[in-house]
Order: sequence, then structure tokens, then C-alpha cells
Amino acid sequence: MTWTPHATVAVIVQDPQGRYLVVEELSGGHVVFNQPAGHVEENEAILDAVRRETLEETGWRVEPEHFLGVYTYKAPANGVTYYRFCYSARPLEHVTDELDTGIIAAHWMDLEDIRQLGSQLRSPLVLTCIEDYRNGRRYPLDVVVDTQT
Repeated sequence: MTWTPHATVAVIVQDPQGRYLVVEELSGGHVVFNQPAGHVEENEAILDAVRRETLEETGWRVEPEHFLGVYTYKAPANGVTYYRFCYSARPLEHVTDELDTGIIAAHWMDLEDIRQLGSQLRSPLVLTCIEDYRNGRRYPLDVVVDTQT
């Protein structure tokens, strides 16, 4: 058996009012909430994946500002291990209301509302990444060496 981890990106986007950009989506037949996030495609630079996934899932163009870290998660539902490259990004502009298949809506939510979602969060990493961001975790973008760029 070959172990095949999944490389994903997740993006913390905060607006001037302190709210976070959150995606409401269908996963396994359930409505869940997540950061803008998704798989890095073959031959795609990680920062391009950050921009693409955020646009596809929320309609917002963003500019990555900091790297927060690599987070690992083994999903109990399917046993898949995910490596989540988490970034923070600055919102630039809302450009479309057309969202990816499976995305119900994008929302700007304050931290307390996100905490109250509890088991509706796609994984525990949603809140962990936000808390790390709030606690000041920030690394320069070039800490991740990506030869795809």
C-alpha cells in the first residue's frame, strides 16, 4: 500500500472590522465551515494556489502576506493525511459571486461566531489556524521554498 498525503493550502483573511473570511460548503453530505482552502494542483506554485482557492471559493482576490505554518491532520472519515500550508492574506477586492461546486456561500464572521460553530467546523485546524494568527504567528513568505514559482 502506498501512502499518499494531500498537500493543501488554507488562507486566513481578516477584514478591517476584525472579521474572518469563512467558506460554508458541503463535505460528505454535511454543511461545514472552513477557511478558503483546497489542494495544490500539479505544477502550481503554493502562493498561486492560495490566490486561486480563495478566489474560487469566496469570489475575493487576496494577496498573501505571511506564512503561518504547516499543519497536519488525519481525517477520521477517510483516513487521509492532509498537509495544510496555512497563510494569511490581505483582502483586495470582491470580484465575483460565482463560487466553486460544493460551496454554498462565503461569509465574514467574527471569532466568537466561528467558535460557536463547534462540530460544524470542517476540522479542528480551522480554529487552530485562526488562534495561531491571532497570537501573532507570522513568518515571511520566503520561508517556504517553492521551485514552482
